[in-house]
Amino acid sequence: MNISTTYLGLKLTSPIVPSAGPLSQDISNLKMMEDSGAGAAVIYSIFEEQIENESLDYFQYTTANTESNAEALSYFPQASDFRIGPDEYLEHIRKAKSAVNIPIIASLNGKSLGGWIEYAKKIEEAGADALELNIYRLATDTKTSSIDIEKNYIEIVKTVKSSVNIPIAVKIGPFFSSIAWMADQLSHAGADGLVLFNRFYQPDIDLERLEVVPNVILSTPMAMRLPLRWIAILYGRINADLAATSGIYNEKDVLKMIMAGAKVTQMMSCLLKFGIGHISDVNTQLLYWMETNEYESLDQMRGSMSYKNVADPSQFERANYMKVLNSYK
Repeated sequence: MNISTTYLGLKLTSPIVPSAGPLSQDISNLKMMEDSGAGAAVIYSIFEEQIENESLDYFQYTTANTESNAEALSYFPQASDFRIGPDEYLEHIRKAKSAVNIPIIASLNGKSLGGWIEYAKKIEEAGADALELNIYRLATDTKTSSIDIEKNYIEIVKTVKSSVNIPIAVKIGPFFSSIAWMADQLSHAGADGLVLFNRFYQPDIDLERLEVVPNVILSTPMAMRLPLRWIAILYGRINADLAATSGIYNEKDVLKMIMAGAKVTQMMSCLLKFGIGHISDVNTQLLYWMETNEYESLDQMRGSMSYKNVADPSQFERANYMKVLNSYK
């Protein structure tokens, strides 16, 4: 049985890739990820604000951008215990590359071009195998149109892509009027891969103190339904690898995403809950399922349950939505 895959032009021994999150802050954890069978690792994000002004307090920005796919407040060290700046992030990449043999994917989290261009080059020079752009643009201005937002995304991808030679993936949220059109545009702009989907920070209100407070919610298995649907729809229709993230907990989740068309499946919440060794368990069960069901490789099943290959594509569309609602008892 062969569970190897390719992603962003990189050869991976497994489709399981720990996503950007706090576990990668420790080099020993990256070693455990490799020993447990991870195909690659996306290390924690460096924020645009940190690049623009590294003298600003780290805690200010982790609380302002709390939940981005399990990069959550309660899992960050306190500001007094940990401080990271652009130089430290680059050094972390160098140490990671020296410590493990699996591909290391850096992560930039921002909202505009800012200091990304120069820093993307430095990330490449530090040895990162690829770069994941986590674009977090929250449109709160009533004068900002959806067209403006989309142009901003496309401009960022074009500019960063033209500045580096390593492959780039773009991690996006589901909040576009036309996800399919946007995915295609990002691909044409130079994105080698798309990561579906980002789980943006969602604040809560404390009724006792009457304050807006960060609310940390790790993904649950139900969260995988949204990326599953859109990966299935996009498979074979855009020129970019597809990575699934949010709600992936076990080998069945991985298999579903691969059959929908994903090249890799990113995990973090389940690793925070069950430990890094969970990767090994998922790989073992993945191999067992493939052997039992007579699959020789992931390539053999990839896209087999996608929009373009299923007998009834309407299962992914509005027609089936009406059918399901009418049949509920």
